[in-house]
Amino acid sequence: MTTTSHVRLGQAIGGYVALMKLRVVELLLVTTLPSLVLAQKGIPSAGVSIATIVGGLLAAGSANAFNMVVESDVDSMMARTSKRPLVTGAITSRAAIVFAGAIGLISLLIFWTFTTPLATLLTFIAIAYYVLVYTMGLKRRTSQNIVWGGAAGCMPVFIGWAAITNSLSWAAVAFFFVIFFWTPPHFWALAIKYKDDYAAAGIPMLPVVATKTRVRTEMWFHTIAMILSSVVLIELAKLPLWSLLITIALGLVFAYQLLQLKESSDSYAKVAGKIFQWSISYLSLYSILLVVAELVASTR
Repeated sequence: MTTTSHVRLGQAIGGYVALMKLRVVELLLVTTLPSLVLAQKGIPSAGVSIATIVGGLLAAGSANAFNMVVESDVDSMMARTSKRPLVTGAITSRAAIVFAGAIGLISLLIFWTFTTPLATLLTFIAIAYYVLVYTMGLKRRTSQNIVWGGAAGCMPVFIGWAAITNSLSWAAVAFFFVIFFWTPPHFWALAIKYKDDYAAAGIPMLPVVATKTRVRTEMWFHTIAMILSSVVLIELAKLPLWSLLITIALGLVFAYQLLQLKESSDSYAKVAGKIFQWSISYLSLYSILLVVAELVASTR
């Protein structure tokens, strides 16, 4: 194989990997592990855990790839997304559709074979919801797109739980709402930073179409609801008191970050960027806390 062929092969592989948006998938998988542990009330089997994580990675990658196909026109208008493979021509739309469909099907087969029917069904619903409801139905039509469309990003919690028990519980519902309320302030903070990009593409993200006061108010609403949901999950899962105290502390740090977002500040976008970064830290630390607290509780 010639050097040119190697380069082309590398570019093609890189293009398909880029279609999956693995940086976004990482956040989804972060919430899958604690869901598995909480549902098992201890360490889940390696087989189910690996199948759920690999299947979840492929499912999310499939949804993201379909998303890029639908939004290739919009991606070309935004500096942040102008290097995506469908925009640059590294991957054709037809190839992307085939790839997305293939890894989505493989995901469903993995869940069906190694986990439970409910987990498989929920995975299919998550892919369909993200592509049909959020990407095609909501994103270009309403400023509340990420609120309702973000439900797709909460599904790994249900999928992980169902992979263990083939059922759901009130604790799983509470965990779902932690992610549901976490998503808007997380994404709106990013949208503030890239407000001009979204405006140029005609996407009505809340920071594009609403006043700073309204954006801040809605971010506060969802942040408070997220903190309350986080506390409720600790109680429903019957985790130790120290995990509740740490949860409250994490929530207060999140609230402190949001307090710095002042409408009249010259560093408004910079502060929003910090909120975005902290939101990722919050979800990661809270997920780790859930795993540690459950493992400690299960050894008593």
